Amino acid sequence: MTTTQIPGITVTTTANVYFDGKCVSHSIAFPDGTKKSVGVILPSTLTFNTGAPEIMECVAGGCEYKLAGSDAWVKSSAGEQFSVPGDAKFEIRVTEAYHYICHFG
Repeated sequence: MTTTQIPGITVTTTANVYFDGKCVSHSIAFPDGTKKSVGVILPSTLTFNTGAPEIMECVAGGCEYKLAGSDAWVKSSAGEQFSVPGDAKFEIRVTEAYHYICHFG
């Protein structure tokens, strides 16, 4: 099931802008301390570094991703998600706008 709304949160209204605007997100926090970001990646191929483990949930569009240590690109479409370990790198390849929720922790 695709997440379309997130009730009961605090949103940081200043956007996180990465890679010259190719990735833009907003940080959100839940009353229990859980943190996520909601954003979009425009067509590009980017490399991200993680601090904490992340789950990338696709809410619209799609991407291909490649985790560190792998040579395989894996497709992720709306309604799907993939996990990235903490303190790692991953590559993401986007040909149409990829709308996502990043679940931290």
